[in-house]
Amino acid sequence: MDEFRSEYLTMDDFDFDDKTVLLRLDLNSPIHPITGEIMGDQRFHSHVKTINSLKDSKVVIMAHQSRPGKDDFTSLRDHARRLEKILGRKVTFVDSLFGHEATKQIDATKSGDILMLENTRFYSEDVTLDTSDMDTVEKTNMVRILSQHVDYFINDAFPAIHRDQVSLTGFTRKMPNVMGRLIEDEIRALYSFTRKNDGDKIAILAGAKIEDSIKVSESFLNNDITSYICVGGVVANAFMWASGMKIGKKNEDFIIKNNKNHDKLIKKCADLLKKHKERIIMPVDFILNPSKVRINMEDSIPDDQILADIGPDSIALFTEKIRSAASIFINGPMGMYEMSGYQSGTYEILGEIARSKGLTIAGGGHTISAIGILGVGKQIDHISTGGGALISYLSGEPMPVLEALKKSKQFYEKGE
Repeated sequence: MDEFRSEYLTMDDFDFDDKTVLLRLDLNSPIHPITGEIMGDQRFHSHVKTINSLKDSKVVIMAHQSRPGKDDFTSLRDHARRLEKILGRKVTFVDSLFGHEATKQIDATKSGDILMLENTRFYSEDVTLDTSDMDTVEKTNMVRILSQHVDYFINDAFPAIHRDQVSLTGFTRKMPNVMGRLIEDEIRALYSFTRKNDGDKIAILAGAKIEDSIKVSESFLNNDITSYICVGGVVANAFMWASGMKIGKKNEDFIIKNNKNHDKLIKKCADLLKKHKERIIMPVDFILNPSKVRINMEDSIPDDQILADIGPDSIALFTEKIRSAASIFINGPMGMYEMSGYQSGTYEILGEIARSKGLTIAGGGHTISAIGILGVGKQIDHISTGGGALISYLSGEPMPVLEALKKSKQFYEKGE
């Protein structure tokens, strides 16, 4: 049995046939600002395995979309229709979360039925309540009412495991809280990457979100989780700037404009380089935009050019590390892969990872998009659905949902 599973109740621990299951999913998706259409359904597909495991249960789905004040804060009516299409099974939408109509329909469900309740964040209990006092949480309408109409709570909302909200952690003591298939698959892969010591492990951290990558770099390097960090994209620019290199005005301005705390972030990069210089692999050449000229790092970078992709020598350098690694994690593209002429770095590195015989894990929206374009998804061992949750987990931050699942097992096993 997987070592990590012993800490949680899993779907293999119970017979859910003919039982009413409150299933917390994360269906939060991009919404077209004009038409209101759901623009991507990756998260819907990620939960199919869990839902199909409950084909003989009475399934009651809770989920959220965006948050109050945002343009994409909307009802889940269309989400129910999209899920119905993906599953090929009827999904009945209920425009309430815990009102009379919701409980009436929950009680009327039969085995094989699927209900989807309204957006949990339409209710202030799920947005503003301080969840530190569990007694208060259990008095909320959401927990108090719904717990009287269901038998089990299954949490499958991996992209939200770093959130402490009533709909995610409030049912801990009210019924067995069970880890869904998606969370189990995600944690298994990440647990394997962070805990196994069967050879060199590398993390390839790139893209434009430098704060996230720096947090993960600190965790991986300071805790000796990885042998090396390879950096690309704007993340590489930040580390090079921190090392004293001149990266050109346009590249500096991009970091400053998109990071209010850029001074602190550059200092963190400098501190990591001071402690772990030999373990941080930076690019040695780049392709410039708009000129498309290749430049070596010892050359002067023009102030009017962007470091838009890593060059062939850098690809070779990263490839050498990938081929000798037993485990590889990648988050973020090497550069502006969406533009013709700046795709080689991202595509070559992903292709090499896909050919690796080691454990391979990928995360991040742009990474997943590039994997889809290349068509190598089936050659990657695990593609994570998490965004902030993935970064938080890999950074060693508290995971409220995982803690709630652990506490529920302890509570349930004690028979309290």
